[in-house]
Amino acid sequence: MTGLWVRLVRKNRIMRDVTVPCDREAWQEALEEACKMLDVPRPLLLPAHERDFEAFSQTRFLKDHFVEEVPFDRMETEWISPQAKKKVNEAYL
Repeated sequence: MTGLWVRLVRKNRIMRDVTVPCDREAWQEALEEACKMLDVPRPLLLPAHERDFEAFSQTRFLKDHFVEEVPFDRMETEWISPQAKKKVNEAYL
């Protein structure tokens, strides 16, 4: 199954998570659906988030990226697919 895995993390522990089926190109719509399912506000989507998702198929949102107060330290998103391979940063090889 391919989809967007969204995790709410507090003190380095996953509080709640949900996976929303989607195509990789439709991850922003899946993020909105995941926020509804988790009953949390949608975070501000900055160009840095889009670049991280494009490069690494994942991004994270901190408390500062939400207009409202949230009861977690960060929201992590990751596109998962059984066929996908993670990109490796060659600078660390």
